[in-house]
Amino acid sequence: MIVYKTNEEVELIRSSSLLVGKTLAEVARHLKEGASALDIDKVAETFIRDHGAEPAFKGYGGFPNTLCVSVNDVVVHGIPGSRRFKNGDVVSVDCGVKWNGFYGDSAFTFEVGEVDPAVQKLLQVTRECLNLAIAQAVSGNRMGDLSAAVQEHAEANGFGVVRDLVGHGIGRELHEEPQVPNYGKRGRGIKLMDGLVIAVEPMITLRDRNVYTETDGWTVRTRDHKPSAHFEHTLVVRKGKADVLSSFEPIDSVLNQK
Repeated sequence: MIVYKTNEEVELIRSSSLLVGKTLAEVARHLKEGASALDIDKVAETFIRDHGAEPAFKGYGGFPNTLCVSVNDVVVHGIPGSRRFKNGDVVSVDCGVKWNGFYGDSAFTFEVGEVDPAVQKLLQVTRECLNLAIAQAVSGNRMGDLSAAVQEHAEANGFGVVRDLVGHGIGRELHEEPQVPNYGKRGRGIKLMDGLVIAVEPMITLRDRNVYTETDGWTVRTRDHKPSAHFEHTLVVRKGKADVLSSFEPIDSVLNQK
């Protein structure tokens, strides 16, 4: 069942989502060559709790950490470990918080040092896919309009679109209906209506779109072990233009100072 949100609920989700963006900006200050996923995980958990919120992922379905940290060929759900980031790595950091009873969720893929130009383009196109999807998240459109926007742009640039994983509704629960695929046909799927809050998260691969899950039950990798990228925003569907509740601005601000 899809739960549409009141204006008051949307503002609470916005508060949680903006805190996620600030957390990812704090992560950006520490994510560099020689740091580890466990290092930035501790930074994120401390930052979230210091702001009176709870890490949404920690303990969720048994997940052991605050962040999903997915390096290179890991698409999503990477469990933070002690491996040190190396020059040329790309690192997807997915973060969620629960604050005042509502969840926020966002993800950003970072570059470590000098990254291969083809992989840089992958990150750029994936972020563009997210923006194109957001442009379709308006009242009266269909979910397929949003999904097709991602697929068309990614594939036009020669990249693969992961089909095994999707975005989702969000609110009082971290994962709610409806599912938000990154592939589809325009004019198909549910009608998007005012007050629908969703997390849109293109997961795009350098080549082959096929993935598999490791034996830990969490880590999802590309089958060809080529890099992937992942960007995510939480937004509410509105008439005329979607209202994006999360923000990359604090992250970009930190990165521009590096």
